[in-house]
Amino acid sequence: MPARKLSPEDLCRRCDASRLEFRTTAELEDLDLPLGQDRAAEAIRFGTAIRQDGYNVFALGPPGVGKESLVSRVVGRRAAGEPTPSDWCYLYNFEDRHRPRAVELPAGRAVQFRADMQKLVEELRVVIPAVFEGEEYRTRLSVLEKQLEEKREEAMKRVQEHAREKGIAVVRTPMGIALAPTRDGEVLDPEKFQKLPAEEQQRIQRDMAALQEELGAAMRSVPQLEREHRERVKEMNKEVALFAAGHLIDDVRKGYADLKAVLSHLEAVQQDVVENVRDFLGSGEEDAAAQIRKLFAETPSVQRYGVNVMVDHSGATGAPVVTEDLPTHPNLVGRIEHHAHFGTLVTDFTLIRPGAFHRANGGYLILDARKVLTQAFAWDDLKRALRAREIRIESPERLVGLSGAASLEPEPIPLQAKVVLTGERFLYHLLSAYDPDFLELFKVAADFEDQIDRGDGNEMAYARLVATLARAEALRPFDREAVARVVEHGARLAGDGEKLSAHLQGIGDLLREADHLAGEAGRQAVSRADVQAAIDGRIRRSDRVRQRLLEEIGRGTILIDTAGAAVGQVNGLSVYQLGQHAFGSPSRITARVRMGKGEVVDIEREVELGGPIHSKGVFILAGFLGARYAADRPLTLSASLVFEQSYSGVEGDSASSAELYSLLSALSGLPIKQSIAVTGSVSQHGSVQAIGGANEKVEGFFDVCRSRGLDGSQGVILPASNVKHLMLRDDVVEAVRGGRFHLWAVDHVDQGIEILTGVPAGERGPDGRWPEGTVNARVAARVAEMAERARTFAAPPKAEGPAGGSQP
Repeated sequence: MPARKLSPEDLCRRCDASRLEFRTTAELEDLDLPLGQDRAAEAIRFGTAIRQDGYNVFALGPPGVGKESLVSRVVGRRAAGEPTPSDWCYLYNFEDRHRPRAVELPAGRAVQFRADMQKLVEELRVVIPAVFEGEEYRTRLSVLEKQLEEKREEAMKRVQEHAREKGIAVVRTPMGIALAPTRDGEVLDPEKFQKLPAEEQQRIQRDMAALQEELGAAMRSVPQLEREHRERVKEMNKEVALFAAGHLIDDVRKGYADLKAVLSHLEAVQQDVVENVRDFLGSGEEDAAAQIRKLFAETPSVQRYGVNVMVDHSGATGAPVVTEDLPTHPNLVGRIEHHAHFGTLVTDFTLIRPGAFHRANGGYLILDARKVLTQAFAWDDLKRALRAREIRIESPERLVGLSGAASLEPEPIPLQAKVVLTGERFLYHLLSAYDPDFLELFKVAADFEDQIDRGDGNEMAYARLVATLARAEALRPFDREAVARVVEHGARLAGDGEKLSAHLQGIGDLLREADHLAGEAGRQAVSRADVQAAIDGRIRRSDRVRQRLLEEIGRGTILIDTAGAAVGQVNGLSVYQLGQHAFGSPSRITARVRMGKGEVVDIEREVELGGPIHSKGVFILAGFLGARYAADRPLTLSASLVFEQSYSGVEGDSASSAELYSLLSALSGLPIKQSIAVTGSVSQHGSVQAIGGANEKVEGFFDVCRSRGLDGSQGVILPASNVKHLMLRDDVVEAVRGGRFHLWAVDHVDQGIEILTGVPAGERGPDGRWPEGTVNARVAARVAEMAERARTFAAPPKAEGPAGGSQP
């Protein structure tokens, strides 16, 4: 069958504005969900509803298709109907201050508990000093001190009475208490003592030695008496402190009678207050040592009675939905802060800070997969928390085995949260392949569509999408002609006339820019001209490289012919992608053939500029040539293919049909029209297959031809399977309509070679021969000639006889 010449109607599927039943988008209702993402929304709903372990969600798809907005919307609706989770707080552990206790409280009660404890401490600071400074306490303390003094005096009194009976006096000296002999009530000095009889001196010395022992025993009993006194004072202080603090703590207990963990903590607080009552008393000289200890303590004395609220759901309704934009290790699992204290970093339970897991506990946590993977420890933290179902705060130093400043080991908090990761498809597949834990923890994949069908009323749904985005951004309404142009642009972004792009970010940017231009023009509604101007402006801003390439082609620096004919030379078409801007440009492809071993040499591959897919296309050419023209004989040609003036990598198989045409031309000797460019891949059977970037490729060659003047001979050959993808610019369509440019759709290389050479390709007859004069006949003859010559060269030389004749 001959190639089909495309009509202007084949080149761009227009949106009929008259079928849009509105004047402006202000009349349309908002679109409930991102258009065409029903499958993804269903997966998200399923993943957030099922409660078994591991059913977390990975929303995968290209950037800009609305993954985050859809996830937030679906998750937010489910969370709104779920119960509000508990509050969590950390409390001082009176048994081990390095291991703060995690306590769960009903929603909204953690802040109240913190306020109650703050109020309790303030009241204790007032009541305890008042009680200890009261008359009753002073009287009881005075009684104890008087009892101590009486016991001291009683011990000394017994020693003095025994001494008096034996004529010995107990005297106080600057050096302490001493014993001295007396006579007639007077103390004897050493001279008078020496004048006493020897027997009396010995008696007195024996009595003084015995009294000295008795005096020592009395003196040694004094510290014991003082210890007993201090114990009595301490017991009295506990009794008084319990009297002062007990009823205050009981008042707090009444509000938390249903919470055993809080009652247990209040019991420990009461015991600690009684044991450390002096922390609430004013400092005095006798408390200097205690004050020094307080000064160097890591945690202020009464601060240990505080409450560190980690999660507060006061006034909240439903389950929390948390999106963490910076998922670092501390931002996920929380952190333990430190402060400088006398040159040392110290911490306490009040410096424990919550992370996203704490805020999302009992609800949903939304994270960007790429950001999690690029943060140190974050991915392992996420998996550890989901697997263990608990939030454990660890310092990064401990995770890498380094000892840091003195830190804490907070009690882990149970985790009950669904995690939704968003990311590109390649991240999902990489994690599936290389992380054995991934599929176990993220069992639900919500795969977002890149594009949606244009039929079934989706053009009208696209109009509602425009209305929704415009209202959300406070933009002017779009009239139906403007919406029709947006629909056409959506098809162009999708690269398919039968599809529409689901890339909401790109559509949203176009709407904002069109609205800006409409405002500058003073219009109340955005028109088709504004949308077109916005599209043209975006191209203009990104078009520098394309313009420079076009300029160099026009100057003859880059060799591209658009007229005449040449053997073994064809114009192929390539697409360049620079950021979000893609454009096409022609490339000269040449082929040379000679006798050889049946090899088709890809010069790009030989110099490592050709990618594997391009090399695959070249090998397919060799298979096609051998099967079609040398099925019963060796293929003895050697061919070389190259992209002329190509100085960077070449990838893809979209030029394989052009390379085959250049080979057929070189083999047949028939020149190829340089006014026609070619795109399409080819199979081993010669079928021309679809390629990507058809619109950009056609427009790239059109721009080159237009710069030199359209004469009606120029055009592009493309695969017939690509016709449905065409959404060409208006100027290309008008040139085709006027006969100044042409497009042909082909299914087989035979159709393409006929257009390029003007010679019939020829169809093999029942006898296996090609019609004389056709392209295929010329190629087959050349291949056969090469095979015959190769056989001649390979034949052994004939031996000569004795007389120079041939040896039979």
